[in-house]
This record gives sequence, structure tokens and C-alpha cells, in this order.
Amino acid sequence: MLSRLNHIRTALFSFATPAMAHAVDTSHYRATLSSGAHTQSEIATFAAGCFWGVEHIFLKEYPPSQNKGILKTSVGYTGGLEKAQNPTYREVCTGTTNHAEALRIEFDPSTIQYEELVEFFYRTHDPTALNRQGGDVGTQYRSAIFTHSPEQSKIAEDVTRKVHEEHFKGQTIVTEIEEAGQWYDAEEYHQLYLFKEPNGYQCPTHKKHW
Repeated sequence: MLSRLNHIRTALFSFATPAMAHAVDTSHYRATLSSGAHTQSEIATFAAGCFWGVEHIFLKEYPPSQNKGILKTSVGYTGGLEKAQNPTYREVCTGTTNHAEALRIEFDPSTIQYEELVEFFYRTHDPTALNRQGGDVGTQYRSAIFTHSPEQSKIAEDVTRKVHEEHFKGQTIVTEIEEAGQWYDAEEYHQLYLFKEPNGYQCPTHKKHW
């Protein structure tokens, strides 16, 4: 946690100082839309610890510029108390708003299936850790799948059973599966953070585990 806070302080300083900020070509992480394309795009929302690393590993695996199905992403806060609207990062870090740090993915279901995204979510963090990933501890770092339709809920449950049987037998998967609620984009300096700051903090659980 302290390591991450130090990286945030560094990031805020460098982003406030243009000469020090890393130049990022965001077009690589946003799909090129042709006329009439992607009109049937869907949304997937996952929480798996520090959202910097979650966004980073998904985009490294499925770069939008390579037309692998992910069109664009954003990191933000969801799953919080109804009264806690428009939370700031600092407020979420207190744990009092009950928001999770999460990744929102817009994807093309004709190119990639929701099932594959759910399985990749499980591959790239520890779903048996309750309210933590690595050294990051708190409800904001919980493992959760926020579904956007009854079909997504069923797929998430089916994939969870499959992953448990194949990779976590004898352990308990604590991932929450719940209907998606209000979403709030995180502050701009959090978006694509590890692409802007390649040496920035990354939770050690954000890697391919199989």
C-alpha cells in the first residue's frame, strides 16, 4: 500500500509537470471504429485489486489496435453505497464508501466472448483472497464480477464453477457476482496508468497464473 501511495505522489507530480510526463499514444488502446461497426458492443466490469494492473494486463493481452475484441477500457469505482456518489480516490481508499476499484471493458461480442473475458479475469489475480490482492488490503480491492444482464450472470457463475474445479479445488473462491450498479470513472491520472508510467506500482498477483 505504501509503495502504491508513493507511486501516486510521483504520478501526480509528473502529470502536473508536462516535461516529465510520459507521452502515451492512446490510439493503441482504443479500437478504430469504422462506419456502422461495433453497434452491438457490450460491457464487462471486473474488480480484481488495484485497477492499474487489471487494466494493464487486459490491454496487453487484448490490444484494441489489434482487433482482438476489446474496444476500450476505463478504470473507476462501482459497487458502493447508494449515498456515496461521485467518490474520489481518497474517499474510496478509506473503505467507507464500499466501492471497489474496477475495470469497465467495452467489447465486441462478435470477436470475443464474455466467457473468455471472465476466464481471463480469473487467470490474472487471486480469487481466493478476501478483500485483498498482494499487499493491497481493503474492500476496495475485493474480487468481484459486476454483471450487465441475466445472461452475463449465468456465464459468470458457470465459468466460476469451471475455474474452481480445474484450478482451485480444495480452496474457496470468494469472488462476488452481482448486478452492476452505478459506475464512476476514476480520476484521469489513473486511466492507462501503467502505460504512462511503465515503472509504476503493479500488484504481484496481476499475472497469468495458468
